[in-house]
Amino acid sequence: MKPELRRVGTSQSPVVVIDGFSGDVRGIVEIAAALAPFPSSAGTYYPGLRRILSAADGAAWAYVQQTLEAAAPFLGGAFNFDRFDLIEASFSMVTAPPATLTPAQRAPHFDSADPDYVAILHYLAKTPGTAFYRQRSTGIETITDANRDTFVDAARRESAALTGYTNGSNGHFEQIGAIEGVADRLALYQGRLLHSGLIPEDMAFSADPRRGRLTANLFVKGYRA
Repeated sequence: MKPELRRVGTSQSPVVVIDGFSGDVRGIVEIAAALAPFPSSAGTYYPGLRRILSAADGAAWAYVQQTLEAAAPFLGGAFNFDRFDLIEASFSMVTAPPATLTPAQRAPHFDSADPDYVAILHYLAKTPGTAFYRQRSTGIETITDANRDTFVDAARRESAALTGYTNGSNGHFEQIGAIEGVADRLALYQGRLLHSGLIPEDMAFSADPRRGRLTANLFVKGYRA
């Protein structure tokens, strides 16, 4: 594994990037493929399919546990966690073509306003990656309980003028950082950072885990002594 610590935005929020994380990305893809077809995530903000994982999922759950164990030192080193709880784990695939997106899906989003809520994203296929953003009208880069409503109100107004996925800076959002989507790269970042997958319009929006934009998405809540 080759780890790197980056910093994003005026908050200098830590972003950990680890290349060659598992050493067996093809094996993980096959574990995901054995669970296909994935359920639709209709009714949520995720533009595609998502298979939530649990202890009943055998090899997939073993992969989740191994990932958490290997990521633990980085969660401690970058985010100062003494321990953490797993909130959710899934295999996910973006399958919604740009023209089908709802207004909320066109804009960068956040996962939680809790600063100790961390996303662990494992790229299982080569993709352009994930970008972080600043909302131009408010200057917001990270969501807090205090600014959440301000961001949401502005995003609702502005998303109507957006088309397709947000890929880089535009009139309403400025890109302030990015993680390149290298296969078998693990990325850790605070869920309160405004972010969005970099999804090109000509991407193959396949529902096949062996061909599509497959990622493993884990979310943890950290604690300090």
